[in-house]
Amino acid sequence: MLCEAVCGLAVETEGNEVTSIRGDEHDPFSRGHICPKAVALRDLHADPDRVREPLRRVGTSDRFEPVSWDDALAEATEKLAAIQKRHGRHAIALYLGNPTVHSYSALLAVPLMAKALGTHARFSATSVDQLPHMLAALEMFGHQLLLPIPDVDRTSFLLVLGANPLVSNGSIMTAPGIARRLEALRARGGRLVVVDPRRSETAAVADEHLFIRPGGDAYLLLGLLHVLFAEGRVALGRLAPMVDGLDEVRALAARFPPARVAARAGIDAERITKLARELAAAPSAVCYGRVGVCTQEFGGLAAWLINVLNVVTGNLDRAGGAMFTTPAADLVGLASRLGERGHFGVWKSRVRGLPEFGGELPVAALAEEIETPGEGQIRALVTHAGNPVLSTPNGARLGRVLPQLDYMVAIDIYRNETTRHAHLILPTSFGLERDHYDLAFYALSVRNAARYVTPLLAPPPGVRHDWQVILDLGIGLHARGGGRRDRGVVWMMRAMRALGPRRVLDLLLRFGPHKLSLKKLAAAPHGVDLGPLEERLPSALASDGRRIALAPPRLRGDVKRLEAQLDAAAVGEGELLLIGRRQLRSNNSWMHNSARLVKGPEACTLLMHPDDARARGLSDGDRVQVRSRVGAVAVPLALSPDIAVGVVSLPHGWGHAAANGTLRVAQTRAGASINDLTDDQRLDALSGNAGFSGLPVTVARAG
Repeated sequence: MLCEAVCGLAVETEGNEVTSIRGDEHDPFSRGHICPKAVALRDLHADPDRVREPLRRVGTSDRFEPVSWDDALAEATEKLAAIQKRHGRHAIALYLGNPTVHSYSALLAVPLMAKALGTHARFSATSVDQLPHMLAALEMFGHQLLLPIPDVDRTSFLLVLGANPLVSNGSIMTAPGIARRLEALRARGGRLVVVDPRRSETAAVADEHLFIRPGGDAYLLLGLLHVLFAEGRVALGRLAPMVDGLDEVRALAARFPPARVAARAGIDAERITKLARELAAAPSAVCYGRVGVCTQEFGGLAAWLINVLNVVTGNLDRAGGAMFTTPAADLVGLASRLGERGHFGVWKSRVRGLPEFGGELPVAALAEEIETPGEGQIRALVTHAGNPVLSTPNGARLGRVLPQLDYMVAIDIYRNETTRHAHLILPTSFGLERDHYDLAFYALSVRNAARYVTPLLAPPPGVRHDWQVILDLGIGLHARGGGRRDRGVVWMMRAMRALGPRRVLDLLLRFGPHKLSLKKLAAAPHGVDLGPLEERLPSALASDGRRIALAPPRLRGDVKRLEAQLDAAAVGEGELLLIGRRQLRSNNSWMHNSARLVKGPEACTLLMHPDDARARGLSDGDRVQVRSRVGAVAVPLALSPDIAVGVVSLPHGWGHAAANGTLRVAQTRAGASINDLTDDQRLDALSGNAGFSGLPVTVARAG
């Protein structure tokens, strides 16, 4: 419902109110684990600032008035269809926020509406997050969702790059109670090594923490591969008959000895060499990288090289290594059989020529596609559960251009920094008010499991379920002559609207590898354990011939760009490198209106090493101005030796001062948005993903 950990909850209610939320000790997967965000579900349900009926903007003012659902849907579909008739299908953009993936019903309905819209202007949070991992999966394994997952419960060596699972509870690694799992790793004699520019909560409990220069992950990984090849430590094991491209990787790695990459990685050559030997010698090992690896200028290369490292050490598709899940509702397997594997670069954005991935353009292009005149200019926007003004690079620019749209519809539970610009806000049920199955995250789980939950609370009378709103927009648009003329898609939307997404989910479970059903899952409300991850190669591969492409030409070719920057200056005079950070009581930008989650000391602070502060005449607690190429913010300074020298860190998701009084709790602890600093022109040139991490900034005392 909230995050990737899929924790089982024991919820007590009285009438239509929640009286208690605690971890479900009988859940075989999460075993009672819970974090503060889950307890805050009761706050979201009862939040007086939540939108509880459709709202329509009054003229050009900031005021909204209630409107009936019939009138709202009629207006939305009429306006959107008229814009497409006048300016073409691609004049309407669709943006999907992170909460979309936490709703199985939205995941089933959105693709149908997107096909009905027929627009190339599709965007989502993917391109500010995990896109590099998905591109590597598509190129290497044949499907964009065939993502290897660390088998943390059986590994003897876990190498973590740019991730903080003690706070995230895993990300593309669904692992509820990860602290317990890491303790078990060390109890059985295993090792945990964390590589990060900050001594994070996970690094603090590791056997070893290595500071790395932001953006240096690909250099480190190539240095590790160099050692493995040079010392004859490559051992593919059972993977050898299905791997292509080993010689090409060997030739690439030969150009990056540890001594050459050490300065750029910020880790000395001897330690790189030792780390490579430790990985090769471990009985089982897995390298795992996440947001810090993805959201940088070489995110695509780093994601690819992590997979390569796991392959050449023989730790892909092996107990204790990186493995593929066997989810009860197997969307990847179904899509592969239907020939839907994903695609890359089939079309490009109009202004900058950025490549699409899986039908979506990089969200860093959204603002320029709205404000740049010409054929194909975006003139209308539909958002679902998203706040891109706070969550995408140079969000302030996007906030400035949204009022230029001819029309905007927001499907959301809040008037926030983005939806306040909409002409219509269509509210949906949320959390405990709807049934739930983790369709996406069981496909990313460290252990095969399944759990279905029925609704516990009645939604407010003025809201509808997300799938109803999504499908009604698609059906209504088609009826008014908008979108793509595809009768098959319209038929499927009408069928799902009549039958509901539960029927679709039930069919996915019945035809899945474990032959479950909603009836069987409903009889096991605590969830079912489907066993540890299993070897699945080569049958799980979706590539032609079921082969692993170790050195895909597109990825291999990007190494030239990396090498060209090897000797370039990392920062300018007086600059520091900015990174983000995740916080346990924060869930991107959309849970800061819960008083229990924002209480306590100021959370939105800039972390800086004391040496960097002394060089600038700054002290702990000073209010400082952080400035980048695109903007500046003022925040309190917090000094800590846990951040690398030359690096500063600001948490993401804050910056609620622009909500115009509609999020009353959040605005009392507004903080500043890191995306008023991040640069929409600074991307991973390979994948189009946002290059948040390692952004050059200056820091001085705020006037």
